[in-house]
Amino acid sequence: MMNTIRCIVVDDEPLAISLLENYIREISFLELVFSTENPVEALEYLRNDYADLIFLDIQMPELSGINFMKIVGNKLKYILTTAYAEYALEGYEHNIVDYLLKPISLERFSKSIEKAKERLSFNTPEQRHFFVKSSGRHHKICFEEILYIESIRDYVNIKTAEEEFIVLDTLKSMEMQLPESSFIRIHKSFIINLDKIKNIGTKKVIISPEHEIPIGENYKMNFLNRIK
Repeated sequence: MMNTIRCIVVDDEPLAISLLENYIREISFLELVFSTENPVEALEYLRNDYADLIFLDIQMPELSGINFMKIVGNKLKYILTTAYAEYALEGYEHNIVDYLLKPISLERFSKSIEKAKERLSFNTPEQRHFFVKSSGRHHKICFEEILYIESIRDYVNIKTAEEEFIVLDTLKSMEMQLPESSFIRIHKSFIINLDKIKNIGTKKVIISPEHEIPIGENYKMNFLNRIK
């Protein structure tokens, strides 16, 4: 269950940033984790941490909002902010929740947040799937089908019994999207589905004869406590 929506604000106008920061603070379940006038700084933040929702200006000199979304992909949701209505429709090929036309009122902002809650399945523990973009398509993956997820540099490999999906994302971001009751990180590069474990060795977990996952020393104690 999601308790808060982690938000980033990216806009080259300081006044626009200040306004959105104030609006975010008005809503109890929103958490402002990062804001910047420079979209490149936001990219750097997302390489090391995660967010659920980003308020993103479309027109910025260093990097346009559209190109920003092409780099980051669909690992988080976007609310576009713009002073030009004609630019708003460009974003709908991406993972867009809504767009806000400047100047932004609190009432209009609040309506966007309601949409974000629905898209993020806020407070809905019955959700048993998510969508990921792999090989140019969006794929629905049921949590119960996942065997494990492996980190491969800037990508993750989501492995099911029948398929695998290479996704531009981080293991940390994946960890936050999966139900804690069924998944656990047992290595810096692996998350496993507890329901898929066949047996456990001293240094590895056997998912199947073809899939043996190492147990990292830093994760071993937490893992052993969970399975007890």
